[in-house]
Amino acid sequence: QVQLVESGGGFVQPGGSLRLSCAASGFTFSMYVMSWYRQAPGKERELVALITSGTTNYADSVKGRFTISRDNDKNTVYLQMNSLKPEDTAVYYCMARRVYTYWGQGTQVTVSS
Repeated sequence: QVQLVESGGGFVQPGGSLRLSCAASGFTFSMYVMSWYRQAPGKERELVALITSGTTNYADSVKGRFTISRDNDKNTVYLQMNSLKPEDTAVYYCMARRVYTYWGQGTQVTVSS
């Protein structure tokens, strides 16, 4: 049974930091491209960052502030978010993609003073 379980979301003031984690099980984690997406109220889901075996890519809006990483031994992908802004408020989803695509349930991130 495939599972992607996000954690680490919460409430933070502007300029603060959060680290999201996504624990994967039920598939060969190391062979999958892992991504973080987010969806703000009233907006479409958008790609935030992705990581393959050796490369990373980021949305322009988060470059220089967010860092995606993975630990294939722990079957976990991370998203370190620094210098958070109110516009980063959204539900953040983990996604795994190869032949099939799997999604986590999401974790809420709220940035507000």
